[in-house]
Amino acid sequence: MRSSSLLLLLLSFLLGACYVEGAEKEADFRICAFNLQHFGESKSKKNNVMHTLSRIITRCDITLLQEVRDSKEKALPVLMNRLNSYDTEHEYRAVASERLGRSESYQEQYVFVYRADTVSLINQYQYPDNHPGSVDVFSREPFVVRFKAPKTAIKDFVLIPQHTSPENTTRELDALYDVLKHVMKRWRTENVMLLGDFNADCAYLAKKNRKFVRLLTEKNLYWLIPEKTDTTVRESTSCTYDRIVVHGETFARAVVPNSAKPFNFQKEYRLQEDQALEISDHYPVEVLLKSDGSPSGGGVKRSVHQLLFLLVLGHLIFNMLTR
Repeated sequence: MRSSSLLLLLLSFLLGACYVEGAEKEADFRICAFNLQHFGESKSKKNNVMHTLSRIITRCDITLLQEVRDSKEKALPVLMNRLNSYDTEHEYRAVASERLGRSESYQEQYVFVYRADTVSLINQYQYPDNHPGSVDVFSREPFVVRFKAPKTAIKDFVLIPQHTSPENTTRELDALYDVLKHVMKRWRTENVMLLGDFNADCAYLAKKNRKFVRLLTEKNLYWLIPEKTDTTVRESTSCTYDRIVVHGETFARAVVPNSAKPFNFQKEYRLQEDQALEISDHYPVEVLLKSDGSPSGGGVKRSVHQLLFLLVLGHLIFNMLTR
C-alpha cells in the first residue's frame, strides 16, 4: 500500500513538472533586439562566433539585428544558413532594410530574422528621411515592419527599430515619437513596439535632456527594460543602452510581466570577456509575449511523449518498490 502511494505521488509530481515546463515553452513568444557590432564578412567567417550567434538568435521568434555591415551581401546568407542548420525545428527567414547612413564608407542595415512557422511578415516600410518634423534627423532611419503572430495574445503588431547615433541620441529619440505617430496613422494600429540600441543612458542621454524626449515624456508609452540594467558586455561599462518600448495598454497587457531583460550570453555560455566581445559589445535585450492559450501541435506531441515516458518510468519504479 505504501509503495503504491509513493508511486502515485512521484508520478503526480513528474506529470505536474512536465505540464508546467510544456506550458511555459508554449507561452514563450520571444522578441529580441541585438546590436551585432560590425557584423559583416569578416565576422561571418569565424566559426566560434557564428556558432554562438546561432545559439543566441534561435532562442527568439523575432530578432532585430543592428550594425549589419554586409556590403558584399555575403554575411547575412551565411548567418541564415547557420540558423536553419542549427535549429531544424523552425524555419528562419530574414527581411532587411536598405543600407543606411550619411557616409558612403559607413552604412548599416536593420535586419529582422523571424521564425516563419510562428510568425508571418505582413508589411514593411522604410521611413523617409524627408518626413516633416524629422527631416534628416536620423543617421539610420527606421525600417518599420508589421508581423502577424496568431498564437500570441496581441496577434498583430508593428516593430520600429532604431540604432541612434551617439552624438545625436536626444534628438533621434525625440524624433522617434514622430515616427510612431506616422506609422500608427499609416497602418491604423495602436499596437507598436520600438526597440534597439537607443544609446539611451550614460553620457549619450544626460538626465537633463530627458525632458526633451517625447518618447519618455508622453503618456501611453511603456519602457520595459528597467533603468540601471547593464546591456553592455565590458566590465568597465554599465549602461542601459538597449531598450524595448511598447505603445498602449493593450500591448503592455500582452507582455509577460518582468520578462523584459538583457540576455547575458557571456554568463550563459561560460565565455571569457574577450570571447564574448568577439560576438558583440552588447547583450541582446528581449521580451516575452503571452500566448493566446490555444494548444499547438508541438505541445500535444510533447505531451504524448512525456506521458509515454512517465508510464515506462512508473512501471520500472513500481517493480522496484514491490520487490
